[in-house]
Amino acid sequence: MNKEWWRGAVIYQIYPRSFQDDSGDGIGDLAGITRRLDHVASLGVDVIWLSPIFTSPMADMGYDVANYRDIDPQFGTLADFDALVARAHELGLKVIIDQVISHSSDQHPWFKDSKKGGAKADWYVWADPKPDGSPPNNWQSVFGGSSWEYAPERGQYYLHNFLISQPDLNLHNPAVQDELLDVLRFWLERGVDGFRLDTVNYYFHDPELRDNPAMTPDGDRWPPLSTYDMQDHAFDKNRPENLAFLERMRAVLDEFEARTLVGEVGEAPHRALGIMEEYTSGTNRLHMAYSFDMLGPKFTPEHFRSKIEGFFNGAPDGWPSWSFSNHDVQRHVTRWAKFGTPERIAKLAISMLVSFQGTIGIYQGEELGQSETDLEYSELTDPPGLRFWPENKGRDGCRTPMVWDETANAGFSTVKPWLPVKAPQAARAVSLQEGDPDSVLAHYRAAIAFRKGSAALSDGRSVFLDLPDPILGFTRISPEQNLTCLFNLGPDPVTIDAPAGRLIGPTQAATLTGGKLTLGPNAAAWLQS
Repeated sequence: MNKEWWRGAVIYQIYPRSFQDDSGDGIGDLAGITRRLDHVASLGVDVIWLSPIFTSPMADMGYDVANYRDIDPQFGTLADFDALVARAHELGLKVIIDQVISHSSDQHPWFKDSKKGGAKADWYVWADPKPDGSPPNNWQSVFGGSSWEYAPERGQYYLHNFLISQPDLNLHNPAVQDELLDVLRFWLERGVDGFRLDTVNYYFHDPELRDNPAMTPDGDRWPPLSTYDMQDHAFDKNRPENLAFLERMRAVLDEFEARTLVGEVGEAPHRALGIMEEYTSGTNRLHMAYSFDMLGPKFTPEHFRSKIEGFFNGAPDGWPSWSFSNHDVQRHVTRWAKFGTPERIAKLAISMLVSFQGTIGIYQGEELGQSETDLEYSELTDPPGLRFWPENKGRDGCRTPMVWDETANAGFSTVKPWLPVKAPQAARAVSLQEGDPDSVLAHYRAAIAFRKGSAALSDGRSVFLDLPDPILGFTRISPEQNLTCLFNLGPDPVTIDAPAGRLIGPTQAATLTGGKLTLGPNAAAWLQS
């Protein structure tokens, strides 16, 4: 077995609530995912990543766990999970699952006991109020307001980096660490191939509860929508104690064969790259760090180059995981709409992504060129959208159901879905693209197959080229192959002197004539020397 199967792999993220409803309640479930795995396998990906499926009151759609060792009934049962893993493995797909261990639900028995001062009194982060009754410090919640909530039962505040109903676990307590490591073993013994660790840099807080300093204002986005972004989060996360716990987690993974840890590093750009490097350096921490750096509005050659070069220069023995979309951000076809048409941007995006050094991630529906769903306030379920509308419309727009065919609700469900399927999204259904060689779906399959068949794209190092905007160019170099990758990020054609080589792969809108390479709008080209 290839113990480093994760290196350079293609991960397909499934948001379970929105993939396929087989139970008929309007919410996706494990049985539905299992039934649709043939589609996922047909893309040529290596891994599926499941967003949370554990028992939860769903205040934050499963990122508030009330039982770490069971499946929420709306998704199915442990037997359904076992069947999913078995079918995925039959199809040659690895399975990684979200683990949300920086915080739990306030409905978890651990928190209920802690709130009463019971045996688990120190399992969460508690602190006394200031003499005037105000919170212990200035820390802010990601979802708005103070990250401290007063509990009169204890006469103390508890820490919540997210919703009030998501209290932070106290990982300074060794008993909490031990319990969470046993949770990992539980799922590893059921056959999962690894974990995507949610908010991996939030596990520890400063025991002295020092105030966070102010963030240096960013002229492009100041003032921010949330007070959270007005602070530089030096003390409520990113703590040095995290490294020792990552090493404990890695030791658990190493008890099993060929398993992997990918950590989500959610942080401002000035800190994120260094944390990714630190968390993946050596062989005893994370296998990979999941980057937010390409999930924003920036779409320039300099931006992509700086993130990839910056990571490998800073952590030559580390490994990144790059994505353009996920369940928390606006879909990239909509986010980058001003740079080209939806079809061209979708094809350019996967062409770029399969060429990047690192592991890459695809979010469900991305292979269809899916766009963000425009929702009314009355249709929202997501806490940030409900709180900050309309400046922040929340994350529901990227979480609407997968579109499969031309039947009711695009084949997702036979009843009204938990989020609506609207006409612009239904028009991109799988059934409408199958068999069309010019479809986004066909290009995704071709691009992924090209990556997997190329020694340079699979494991070659990157050397970037100095080219004029809006062209992104680099060479991937391996002992077997040198491949020059060129992309026009703009909506207008560009002609450049061609590097040596011949065009190969699923080239888009590019022609090579007399030593000149013409890149049409949003073109992609690969030249093998």
